[in-house]
Amino acid sequence: MINEQIKDKEVRLIDETGQQVGIVSAKEAQKLADEKKLDLVKIAPTAKPPVCRIMDYGKYRFDQAKKEKEARKKQKVIEVKELRLSPSIDTHDVEVKVKKAIQFLKDGNKVKISIRFRGREIGHSKTSIVILDNFADAVAEYGVVDKPAKMEGKSMVMFLAPKA
Repeated sequence: MINEQIKDKEVRLIDETGQQVGIVSAKEAQKLADEKKLDLVKIAPTAKPPVCRIMDYGKYRFDQAKKEKEARKKQKVIEVKELRLSPSIDTHDVEVKVKKAIQFLKDGNKVKISIRFRGREIGHSKTSIVILDNFADAVAEYGVVDKPAKMEGKSMVMFLAPKA
């Protein structure tokens, strides 16, 4: 709440320098703010009496927006990259996928490795666990197993996270 929106009888007033003026009537606080060509802003509405501050509200909102924008710039969005394998994958093909997974982990992304079973391949799910375990060992220098290998429908999935 700012300026005329404040309907309280008495408020604890803080001036623009941060010094506490004391408990004054809301009208008097508004008058002091108007004399200095600034806004009266309620900063602690639940306090007894509510705390109001004299400040340039437009500048305050601009600074807050600037801080939020800066925080968003520094925030790192972690993506989940997916690599698909098959139960009958050859060793060289696994090596190629390992190189790609290491590249993703170096970039700071999580990696989802999935083995899709088609037809009767689902009967060989034990060999797929071995493939995923070997894959995890191959990228152990760059990432750790976030979620171990687990069946989800017709595919087996494992998640890797980059090492901190």
